[in-house]
Amino acid sequence: MRPNIIFLLNFRLIIPKLKTLTDEIILWYKENKRILPWRSTKDPYKIWVSEIILQQTQIKTGIKYYVKFLAKYPTIQNLAKAQELEVLKIWEGLGYYNRALNMMKAAKQVIMFFDGIFPSKYIDLIQLKGVGEYTASAISSICKDEKRAVLDGNVYRVLSRIYNINTPINTPKGKIQFQKIADSLLPNKNTGIYNQAIMDFGSIHCTKHKPKCLICPIQKTCQGFKLNLVKNRPVKKKKNTIKNRYFNYLLINNKNLFIIQQRGNNDIWKKLYELPLIESKATIKAENLMESKYIRQFDLLKISKLNSIIHKLSHQKLNIQYWNIKVDKNVVFDNEKKINIEDVDKYPFPTPLKNFFNKNRLV
Repeated sequence: MRPNIIFLLNFRLIIPKLKTLTDEIILWYKENKRILPWRSTKDPYKIWVSEIILQQTQIKTGIKYYVKFLAKYPTIQNLAKAQELEVLKIWEGLGYYNRALNMMKAAKQVIMFFDGIFPSKYIDLIQLKGVGEYTASAISSICKDEKRAVLDGNVYRVLSRIYNINTPINTPKGKIQFQKIADSLLPNKNTGIYNQAIMDFGSIHCTKHKPKCLICPIQKTCQGFKLNLVKNRPVKKKKNTIKNRYFNYLLINNKNLFIIQQRGNNDIWKKLYELPLIESKATIKAENLMESKYIRQFDLLKISKLNSIIHKLSHQKLNIQYWNIKVDKNVVFDNEKKINIEDVDKYPFPTPLKNFFNKNRLV
C-alpha cells in the first residue's frame, strides 16, 4: 500500500495547475494588449491624467488630449499654478468640463496636503476632488499593486456575460454584486496588470457590438455564450427620457466686435464661454426674439437667421438656432465682454459654438 500512496502523491505533483479565469485574461492581455502612452509609466500623476481624460472619452481621442495636456502641465505643480481659462481651453472639445475644473482643485489639494507629491495609495487618492472608487482603485493598483478591483463599463460587460448576471449595472444592488465578483477575481500579485487586462479585454475583445465569442479564450466558462444571451448583457435600468431644449444664440455684432459671456456652474458646459443665449420653450421667429427684454436694450439695425443645428448630449437634445443681430452700439452687461473675431481662439467654447465660429468668420 505504501508505494502506491507515494506514487499517487508524485502523480498529483506533476499535474499542471488548471488556468483560472484570471489567468486566462492576463494571458490574453500579454498577447493582445494595446501600446498606450500611459502604460510606459507608473507615475501616479500621469496615470491620473489618463484616467480622468478617459472617463467618457474614446481611447483614440484620449491619447491626443493626454499628450497635449502633459506637454502643457508636465507636473502637478504646473497644473496647480494654471489659470482656469487656459485649462478649459486645452480641454475644449473633450466635454464633461467639470473634470478639468476638478483636476485643478485636486492639484491644489496635492500641493496643500501631500507636499506636492501626487499620492499613489487608495486611502489618499479617494480624498482628491473628482477621484472616485474606480479611479483610486486603478491608480493604486497600477502604481502600488494594491489589491483593488476596478469596475468600469468594460468590466461590467465582461462579468455580466461570463456569469450571466441580469441585475442592472446602474443600480446600487448591481454595483454591490459586481464589486464582490470583481474583488474575488483579483490575483494576489500584479493586480494592476490584471485590472488593465480585464478592461482591455472588454474594450477590444468582449465588445459591446460584435464581440469575438468564437475565438474567445474563456468561451467555455462564459454562461452568456452558452445560453446565447451575450447580446442581452449587461442589463441597464432605463434612464429618464431625453430632455429637449431650444437655444437661441445671438451674434450681436458692431464693427467686427461681438459679445460673449461665461456660463455658470449649474448647467452643461460649466465655465465655458458662449454667445448671449435666450432659451425658449420651442422654436421661435425673429419677431418673438425682438420682444425679449435682452434684445430691447440694443439699438437694433437688423436681425436675421443664421444656421441651425441639433446637438445631442447624453441626456439632452439641444435645438440650436444662431441669429445675426446687427446693432448700432454694443452694450455689455454683467458677465459679458466684447471681443474681436480674431480673439475667439483665446477662449474655451462648447463644440457647437467652436464649429460655428470656424464656419462664420463674422457675418
